[in-house]
Amino acid sequence: QVQLVESGGGLVQPGGSLRLSCVTSGFTFSSTAMNWYRQAPGKQRELVAAITSAGDNAIYADSVRGRFTISRDNVKNTLYLHMNNLNPEDTGVYLCEAPGLGRGQGTQVTVSS
Repeated sequence: QVQLVESGGGLVQPGGSLRLSCVTSGFTFSSTAMNWYRQAPGKQRELVAAITSAGDNAIYADSVRGRFTISRDNVKNTLYLHMNNLNPEDTGVYLCEAPGLGRGQGTQVTVSS
């Protein structure tokens, strides 16, 4: 069955960096566009970044553009989100999604001094 497992979250100080990973199985990852969402307390779920199946194009939310980079390894069936210059507004649960197929449980990111 489709599985997506996120990791890499944690507590980081403002200005810090994290790299999130999403290991997938159960579907043809290399043929599937992928998304990263985040869910912050009291806020609607937000699409943070999306990437094409080949990894040759990506889009970003205005709030993260220039700080976050989405990437993928189609050999390892793994999606990444590189996050730099983090601020408290980036706090939330980050989830990866294979549209129409499934979503992971998420990994918590907390930005606080």
